[in-house]
Amino acid sequence: MKSQRFRLRTAATVLALPALLAFVGVDAAFAQPSKALDDAKTASISVPAPGSEFIVDVKAFGAVGDGKTDETAAFQAALDSLGQDGGTVVVPPGQYRFEGSLEIPQSATLRGPWNSVTAHNGCRDRGLPRPTDDGATFQVVGNAGTEDAPAFIKLNTNSVLQGVVLYWPDQKEDDVPVAYPWAIEMRGKNPAVVDVELLNPYNGIDASRNERALIRNVHGQPLRRGIFVDKIYDIGRIENVHFNPWWSMKPKLFDWQKEHGEAFIFNRTDWHYVLNTFCFGYSVGYKFGGSDAGLCNGNFLGIGADACHTSVLVEQSATFGVLITNGEFVAMWGENPTMVVVDKTNFGSVRFSNCAFWGPCEQIARIDGRGTIGFSDCEFCQWDRANQNKPALQVDGGSVMVRGCNFQADKPQMKIASTAKRAIVTDNFVEGAVRISSDCANVNIDGNLGTETPKK
Repeated sequence: MKSQRFRLRTAATVLALPALLAFVGVDAAFAQPSKALDDAKTASISVPAPGSEFIVDVKAFGAVGDGKTDETAAFQAALDSLGQDGGTVVVPPGQYRFEGSLEIPQSATLRGPWNSVTAHNGCRDRGLPRPTDDGATFQVVGNAGTEDAPAFIKLNTNSVLQGVVLYWPDQKEDDVPVAYPWAIEMRGKNPAVVDVELLNPYNGIDASRNERALIRNVHGQPLRRGIFVDKIYDIGRIENVHFNPWWSMKPKLFDWQKEHGEAFIFNRTDWHYVLNTFCFGYSVGYKFGGSDAGLCNGNFLGIGADACHTSVLVEQSATFGVLITNGEFVAMWGENPTMVVVDKTNFGSVRFSNCAFWGPCEQIARIDGRGTIGFSDCEFCQWDRANQNKPALQVDGGSVMVRGCNFQADKPQMKIASTAKRAIVTDNFVEGAVRISSDCANVNIDGNLGTETPKK
């Protein structure tokens, strides 16, 4: 078995030799070891030897890929065979049924054939790819109705899940969803989920109780919760994660999701970095709360929440700040849809910079609590859909700064209650007349220009 490990590494060196010689000026035509190349092409990377191989094929451990056989034991055996040095379990294209759960050991990678996240929305749109048409699909059937059971896949320190589709075939497209445990649980240090499609999990990724977790290129339609973050004491990263209703928009299921679904949930985390994320059709797009471990602070760039009831809900935030830049938000479902809601429990800081808010909502923001909320260089496009003279921004508590923004609708812009602590509202453009009212004694309202010429 040691000789096979040597052959694999030698083959990689031989394949790279022409490029190396070209770099130093030697004609690659003189460096074409055909026999070595043939050997490299035929070198086996899938013959298993528990405890010694660093690349193994899961089918060599009994996996079938027929969508009927329970593959749990075969996959776990392949993962456990890697030993403490780690390595990769390769998953060829196929349909793999799981009645149990998997644990990816430390330094191990479970890798399917996809090198980029896929889209299998053929269940919703006939004629497009379905989850069983291609690639490697994990069909999860275990623990139906038991939300607090172990996650389907648990990751540990330096372990990776990549290039597969996770699909719950027993979930009904046109009914209230059945509860399942988390699809993925990330623990330890530096676990990673990359290029994975979570087509229709009840709960997506539990990214709590780890350090420096990476979630990148993940798409799908989690029904109840998308990503949950808590008890993170070293910087985590979430990049290019999009939750769309690609699996089903049938009324009974999708109405349930719009009433109960939460796409991104952040509790205690120290400077999380979140880039290019999106969700469509949830009760709450981004929820900032707290736990016994503390609160959230972080950097959120290019995030979006479309067709939600509440795009951003702030129950609590850290005083260090939740910094949201280049966001796009739409609220439109249910009773009194609002883009941003800040609860009275909040005492931290949230800043929105260069963000856009549109869609048939009632209000852009309802702000309460004792914290500081800021809007700078933002576009406020639509509000007061029922024409009840509601302001875009309603401030009932805390400190608020609104500077350099554009209120595009000819409707009341702001109402600041006497219970607010203080407010600065300066240098904004408004459509029509300036309609900013305040009962708060500690305010600075100045330099706001409407399209109507003020009367002297």
